[in-house]
Amino acid sequence: MRSARDPGVAAGTNQMADDRWLASGRLAGLPVIVAKPTSFMNLAGPPLAAVAAFYKIPPDRIVAVHDELDLPFGTIRLKLGGGDGGHNGLRSVTRALGTRDYYRVRVGIGRPPGRQDPADFVLRDFAPAERKEMPLVLERSADAVEALLRLGLAPAQNEFHPAAPVPPADPSAG
Repeated sequence: MRSARDPGVAAGTNQMADDRWLASGRLAGLPVIVAKPTSFMNLAGPPLAAVAAFYKIPPDRIVAVHDELDLPFGTIRLKLGGGDGGHNGLRSVTRALGTRDYYRVRVGIGRPPGRQDPADFVLRDFAPAERKEMPLVLERSADAVEALLRLGLAPAQNEFHPAAPVPPADPSAG
């Protein structure tokens, strides 16, 4: 949690289980539990579902932060529900929760170059230029989670999604 940088975040307790790391505290004035699976992402669902069941957290109060091939590197998008888009981790979470209706903070990693297998691409190390940008990407991702909690989905999307370009006026339309 970002307590060292942000006085609005109060750190709480940390603990480790066989399949997850947990931290509790406050973010945007709300109590939060941060769970990070210690297994492969494609097995993230059962540990997340166990935490949700133990703390009685409904799926519509869960925020999954994940990598997204279909967004350029560093792009942040927020949404509620939707498909897994071939993402095995989201498929695992959806299966374990029994619903697609949980929040997602999608963090763009870009598409693989050429014909590189996407599975190999997501497991590779970041390029040097990406590694240099990673602290900012992580900070913006954390800010997106905080905005989602503090403002709700639509206002947070307005803050993190760029405005659609306005097409130029048609001079022939009188």
